[in-house]
Amino acid sequence: MSLDAHLKVLADPARLKILEFLREPIQTCCSREDGVCACDLETFLDLAQPTVSHHLKQLVLAGFVRAERRGRWTYYELEPARFREVAAALVAFADAAEHVAGVPAAPMEAR
Repeated sequence: MSLDAHLKVLADPARLKILEFLREPIQTCCSREDGVCACDLETFLDLAQPTVSHHLKQLVLAGFVRAERRGRWTYYELEPARFREVAAALVAFADAAEHVAGVPAAPMEAR
């Protein structure tokens, strides 16, 4: 998947809310420390199950979220590697812009 496709997936407001919830889940009926159930996302987002499922599918296909089926339920977690890949691509743009402007690139610790 290309950078523009990844950014398109991230640009949707509902998907961003899902990612925020997965980053800091509110423990409710089905959420656990090792994942969040889609039913909790439906309640949090006040969206219908098919809509939440569509957004989760897009996040899973893009590699931002992983899904694990456990019995009747599917639990979702963030996939840190994909976020790091996209972040590295964006940092490359910042580095190139700094180079063109004659500004030294920031050290890795500052990024």
